[in-house]
Amino acid sequence: MRRALIALALLAAPSAHAETCKLTPKQVVTQFMQEFYIEKKVRSSFETWVDPGYIQHNPYAQTGREAAIQFLTKFVEGNPGQKTDIRRIIADGNLVAVHSHGWQEDGTPEQKRGFAVVDIFRVEGCKVMEHWDVISPVPETAANTNTMF
Repeated sequence: MRRALIALALLAAPSAHAETCKLTPKQVVTQFMQEFYIEKKVRSSFETWVDPGYIQHNPYAQTGREAAIQFLTKFVEGNPGQKTDIRRIIADGNLVAVHSHGWQEDGTPEQKRGFAVVDIFRVEGCKVMEHWDVISPVPETAANTNTMF
């Protein structure tokens, strides 16, 4: 009888892994990047994938999730013609690096400039905890081709 009660108690107890994230860090970042960079849904992507203790290592923005949302919302609204193309995602444990190219759709061809971005994320428990980014301007032709000389 005692064994039956112990077995019943173990079955009724919630699993210790019930709250564990079912996605890999690479999958978390892939979904975050899609919603943020491609769909331009700044607030919903941050609220879905980024914990409140988020640290953004960006010299132009304050740290913290809400500060990052405010900064990036203004940036996205101020650059409606900006397009981004994710080129490569590399995951090593809970660190994920994303290489993307961006460019402006509006303006004359002489004004068009592209940029390359490398984002590095630390993911824990299905949430982005830290984020570093490096942005480099590149000629538009280099931003949209894979040509090697």
